[in-house]
Amino acid sequence: MRFMVMVRLSGTSAADYEAGALPAADDIAEMMKFNEEMANAGIMVAGDGLQPTSKGARVEFRDGKALVTDGPFAETKELYGGYWVWEVDSKQDAIEWASRCPMSEGAVLELRQIFEMEDFGPEIVVQEAERVEVIEKAVKAHQKQPTA
Repeated sequence: MRFMVMVRLSGTSAADYEAGALPAADDIAEMMKFNEEMANAGIMVAGDGLQPTSKGARVEFRDGKALVTDGPFAETKELYGGYWVWEVDSKQDAIEWASRCPMSEGAVLELRQIFEMEDFGPEIVVQEAERVEVIEKAVKAHQKQPTA
C-alpha cells in the first residue's frame, strides 16, 4: 500500500521556510541519510521539498469558477514543506518509518493512504488501463514530432 507523507511545519521553522531560508547543512545531510535508508529498504517512491508559498498559487472553486490566488498565503494555518510517497506493507510500517524521521521540533508528519485503482472496482481498473494506453500513445506521438 502507498502512503502520501506530508511534512507540516510550524513555529520558527515555518517562518524561516516562508522567508526562503534553506535548512542547515547538517539537517540536510541527516535527511538525505534517512531518504537513502528508505530507498535501500525499497519503500521510497518519491519525495521532495517544496518551495515557499510565495512561489506558488492556490486555485479555489466557487460558483462554478476557478479563482486563482498567487502566493504567499498569509492565512495559511497548515504549511507543508515537503512530501514523500512510500510503498509499505501496512499503516503500521508507515508509522514506524515516520517515527524515525529526523524532523525539527514542532514539525508534523501527516500520513494518508493513497487510493489504488483496485479500490474502485474491476471496471475502473480496465478503464484506467485504457486511459493510460491512450496517454502513452499521445506522448509517443508528440515525441516523434519534429521540432522547429
